[in-house]
Amino acid sequence: MMLYRLLISIFAGWVLLRLALKGERTALRERLGYAPGADVPHLWLHAASNGELASARPLIEAWQRDRPDLPLVITCNSESGVALARRMGLPAARAPLDLGRAVRRFCETWQVAGHVAMESEIWPNRFACVPGPVALLGARMSEGTARTWGRFPRLARATLGRVGYASAQDTGSRERLKALGVPAQALGPVVNLKVYYVPPQDVVPDDALRAAFPPGETWLAASTHPGEDAIVLEAHRLARQKRPDLRLILAPRHPARGAEIASEARAAGFETARRSVVEAPEGAAVYVADTLGEMPLWYALAGVVFIGGTLTDRGGHTPFEPAQFDAALIHGPDTRNFAAPFETLDGNGGALAIRDASGLAEALESLGDPARRDGMARRAEELLRPEAPLDAIIADLGALFPPSGGNASRASEDA
Repeated sequence: MMLYRLLISIFAGWVLLRLALKGERTALRERLGYAPGADVPHLWLHAASNGELASARPLIEAWQRDRPDLPLVITCNSESGVALARRMGLPAARAPLDLGRAVRRFCETWQVAGHVAMESEIWPNRFACVPGPVALLGARMSEGTARTWGRFPRLARATLGRVGYASAQDTGSRERLKALGVPAQALGPVVNLKVYYVPPQDVVPDDALRAAFPPGETWLAASTHPGEDAIVLEAHRLARQKRPDLRLILAPRHPARGAEIASEARAAGFETARRSVVEAPEGAAVYVADTLGEMPLWYALAGVVFIGGTLTDRGGHTPFEPAQFDAALIHGPDTRNFAAPFETLDGNGGALAIRDASGLAEALESLGDPARRDGMARRAEELLRPEAPLDAIIADLGALFPPSGGNASRASEDA
């Protein structure tokens, strides 16, 4: 624990220095645990970024409906995650750094009654200092991360021994969490929270967008990373040789790359428009969707979706969301972040796996057949339906975080 304290202090100093040099005073204060606070107990839910938070949205909405006695306060590591939480109408801040004083300050200010951590957000001081129970949802523990934790068995047992409920997103993560110290009685069902995704009712295409992008002629490259855009654009060029009316919506994972991608598309000879600068999409062969929070728009417009992060070393992004929009799915070889669902899709006709631009172009050409495209889309939606109801997860959390007065215990403040 002493080594961890030293390392996290060095890391915290670096983060705070960067924020100070940038003049980001609000973020700096939030990282130190300062926040407006509240006069009633709150359940603290932490997600790394807007992606993890979006996956928790159905659970958040169900919790708000069923447990008004214990409202949520949200923290994220990213500014985009905080912005999403606030758009959802929730109090939110940048997460306090994993320093004992910062965590305790945040907990005291918000009267934290317990903590829910999403996916791989396991922080020793946070778990030790937070009052009340700790839950892990959609927990992910890779083999490499497990080996790292395994080098510090006492720290792993002390941290994960605080977990009162853990629902892992795959069986491998479940077994690794158990081996590292999560109590056997705390292990809940294996379920990926992204399976509960429901398209938001307030983010839908208007008539102009629907007219500009007919689903049968539109494909989406969703959440692309550097290195993938050139492959996507080359595939688009090749596919348009046989499908000249084909249109591409290219939505980068990081919208700040929009101008760069638009320049690359124009250099490749495509008429191009950008969403962020309000360029009209009519007539554009490539539409760069370089905005935040609008991915449901593009899913709703596309008959085919290429899932980004799968042609790089990023591990791939979620297949669950596009599967809810009647889209045929295409992906590259790197699917380790969602290995189980992609294996299910690939083995049962729910997705097409490709390796390069020519393979992607061939897939796009084959999916010009409406019957094949629609059949794949229906198959993907069937294969990715949840096995456990969301209400069961809410019930488990409700038992862990009972009504006020039932979870008043406080963890040690030695961390």
